[in-house]
Amino acid sequence: MELITVPIRKPPELNFILGQSHFIKTVEDLHEAIVTTAPGMKFGLAFCEASGPCLVRCSGNDDRLVGIARDNAMEVACGHSFLIFMEDGFPVNILNAVKNVPEVCSIYCATANPTEVIVAETPGGRGIMGIVDGSAPEGVENADDVRTRKKFLRNIGYKLG
Repeated sequence: MELITVPIRKPPELNFILGQSHFIKTVEDLHEAIVTTAPGMKFGLAFCEASGPCLVRCSGNDDRLVGIARDNAMEVACGHSFLIFMEDGFPVNILNAVKNVPEVCSIYCATANPTEVIVAETPGGRGIMGIVDGSAPEGVENADDVRTRKKFLRNIGYKLG
C-alpha cells in the first residue's frame, strides 16, 4: 500500500464538501437535495463511480463549478467519493440535506481551507484515509478574539443580536 496526498485545487474563497456514498444514484439525489435546500446556490458536483464503467459522474447548475468538481474528482480518484463545490452559500446551508441523502455514508470535510486528501493506493484501487483541513492552531482565543468571532457571526447573519 502506498499513501499519497492529493491537494484540492480551487480558488481560495471556494467552499466544498468531500464525502463518500455508495451508489450511482448519488449524483441525482445530491443535485436534488442542494437545489431544494438552497435554490440560489451555485454548485458543481462530481461522484467517482467504483464499479461498472468507473466514470466520474457530474452535475450542477454552474459549468465552472462542475469543471472544478470533475477535475478534483479525477485527481482524488477514490471509489464512491464525491465533491461538491459551491458559491453564493456555505456548506452549513446544505450539509444536513447532503448527510440525509440515503446513499451518503460519511462526510470527510466541509471547508474553504486549503485541503489535502490522504489517499491509500493498493492494487485493488484507492481509498480516502483522511484529510488535512487548513492549518494547525497557533494558540487559544482571548477576550478580544471572542468579541471578534461573535461580531463576525452577527455581521454575516448567522447569529442574532
